Amino acid sequence: MAARKVVCIEGDGIGPEVMDAVKKILAAAGANLDWVDHPAGLAALDRGGDVLPQSTLDAITTHRVALNGPCTTPVGKGFSSVNVQLRKALDLYAAVRPVRNLPGVKTRYDNVDLIIIRENTEGLYSGVENHITPGVVMSMKVATQKGCDRIARWGFRFATQRQRKKITIFHKANIMKMTDGLFLECAEEIHQKEYPNIIHDSAIIDAGCMRLVQDPGQFDILLLENLYGDVVSDLCAGLVGGLGVVPGANIGDEYAVFEAVHGSAPDIAGKGLANPLALLMSAVMMLNYLADLDNKPAYRDVAAKIRDAYDQALRDDQKTGDLGGPLNTMEFAQAVIDRLA
Repeated sequence: MAARKVVCIEGDGIGPEVMDAVKKILAAAGANLDWVDHPAGLAALDRGGDVLPQSTLDAITTHRVALNGPCTTPVGKGFSSVNVQLRKALDLYAAVRPVRNLPGVKTRYDNVDLIIIRENTEGLYSGVENHITPGVVMSMKVATQKGCDRIARWGFRFATQRQRKKITIFHKANIMKMTDGLFLECAEEIHQKEYPNIIHDSAIIDAGCMRLVQDPGQFDILLLENLYGDVVSDLCAGLVGGLGVVPGANIGDEYAVFEAVHGSAPDIAGKGLANPLALLMSAVMMLNYLADLDNKPAYRDVAAKIRDAYDQALRDDQKTGDLGGPLNTMEFAQAVIDRLA
């Protein structure tokens, strides 16, 4: 299998060290990827460019897939978030966050196996804000038929491909009758006309969140608009141990960016303390995506091998300090490599 070019954005803070660990594991597992390195965040600013250089965007449009480390956006200096810019520039409208219990990571809940699908481009995050009169500002919630249709269709297609059984839509259509109402109506229509094979239900978001913390096992896939998805995906990460043990992906019709959803943690950068697991899990998602994109099942085999290896490492209590283990970043990477079948 010829090497496949993938854009690599190391990121800031702990980004370079967790990316280095992930690259070593992927190479040892036989992923055969040819990394095309480009900067973003503070690393790009330090080189005299923008937080998201055009050359980085051009590389992603050329190679279609990127692995993105945690990037820092300077606060209060007029810079827009790197991740938000990526989503808008590449039209990455589907944010996907799988959440499952990991062996050896003790939490309050067992048998959690959720996938959160979030519409990534509309809603209150559209950035349409106005100053109305002194002391009064307004933020506009945007929903379009196109945006609601395509995320619903993407979600039901994903559920079908992954052999999941049920999609639950969280909404507030009892209050926001037009915007959330449109989101709900589009999902119901896509379900009825195109994907009746998937069980479909809905819940008002406040009641849905209560049910999540009572028994997360009652849900399979959650489909949400932008703001709700942002909040609920982090809530669900907390059910299984936090942002350090969940992957993330932003996917559009043409391009996809896979990323760790935790921050750049500059306070521990360079100390070898960072846990590369979230970025590694995102890389596994990327390999499964490449298997479909390039029609090369071998990527899926490598992904399964890596997942089995890090699961076994966790069972063997080979964990980094944040999970109560004794290992540093590269020691964890080596523990995973040692368990590759």
